[in-house]
Amino acid sequence: MISSGQDKYLLIPDKVFDGEVMHNGWVVLIEGNRIIKVGQRSTLSDLEGVTEIKMEGHTLIPGLIEGHAHILLYPYNQTTWNDQVLKESDAYRVAKATIHAKNTLMAGYTTLRDLGSEGAEYADVGIKKAINDGIIPGPRMLVAGPAIVATGSYGPKGFDPAHAMPLGAQEADGSELFKVVREQIGKGADFVKVYADYRWGIKEETMPTFTLSELQLIVDIATSSGRPVVAHASSPEAIRRAVEAGVETIEHGNYATMESFLLMKKKNVSYCPTLAASESIAQYKGWKKGEDPMPEGIIEKKKAFSNALKSGVSICAGGDVGVFEHGNNVLELELMVEYGMTDLEVLKSATSGNARIFHLNTELGHIKEGFLADIVAVKGDPTKGISVLRHVSWVMKDGIVYKNELGRKE
Repeated sequence: MISSGQDKYLLIPDKVFDGEVMHNGWVVLIEGNRIIKVGQRSTLSDLEGVTEIKMEGHTLIPGLIEGHAHILLYPYNQTTWNDQVLKESDAYRVAKATIHAKNTLMAGYTTLRDLGSEGAEYADVGIKKAINDGIIPGPRMLVAGPAIVATGSYGPKGFDPAHAMPLGAQEADGSELFKVVREQIGKGADFVKVYADYRWGIKEETMPTFTLSELQLIVDIATSSGRPVVAHASSPEAIRRAVEAGVETIEHGNYATMESFLLMKKKNVSYCPTLAASESIAQYKGWKKGEDPMPEGIIEKKKAFSNALKSGVSICAGGDVGVFEHGNNVLELELMVEYGMTDLEVLKSATSGNARIFHLNTELGHIKEGFLADIVAVKGDPTKGISVLRHVSWVMKDGIVYKNELGRKE
């Protein structure tokens, strides 16, 4: 932390991306944790006692919003998912997560939606509180706690059935869902995540888990508390059930069809593709991108993403970070461009788009008067090349400067 959050700043970059449009020659006035004024400097007055920060060669953008992360996981090519869940203590995993949180913030991501603690119970709730209380640096977090899975569907698997193994999520079925959803809400979940399908078919293929009525029950209970439900779903039938039940986002959607996306668009359900996770896992299995033929899973993912773009469904920027390195979140945005979106569309998705999808757009996702001062400075113009987002020089979250490398030569 570099500032106290009680200062008054005038930020003077080359350009300001306000969450929708790029502006040349704009400046931004910050007081405390709020954006007071934005626009041409000639429109500002009463600048007494203001600290001016010149940001030549830089663009200001709203703090980036990560749409799908697991702060308690780290890349599977370092330690397998099974071993992280079964062999590592919660204390060890939380210690690593504090580093993950800091790396995420330093990469310009000031908000993060965490999609499940993966066997660490409600450790994500505690990490969120530690960040909010200023104990550790990190993005503001929306957390799910343990995701909900149907009995027998989730892992770890492959062990002697005589022994009960710890799971990476919370099992519940039928009427049990009344208690489990309410329990998760009571223990601090900001939203409910459900696995609408998983690799539990007779040939270990992805198949739906919960029935439509079970999913509707989950949504009904969560919605009555003001919380959304999000669904892990890759198969068309699981997506259909989840969307009809009233979930707000579909995560992964690996085998989604055009019909899937048209239904999602009709029901105002957003798509979080997690492209980076799919590519990372394929590479952990030996795929050499650019040299080897594309694996079938990547071919299907590209087909799904292409259909999503054609359908006009709202796309959430979320990479499933944790499967790959925290702090390398921009990889997902680069792949979104590679798979067919424009740089501007992706930048909107990771700022104002995610803010809207996650119901944060009254205070976040824009550089706008009255909004929270979550602002990032990057070298260059990300609308002309999204990889510019890798060059983060300055990070402010809630009016506090956490990173200042302005003037540093790379």
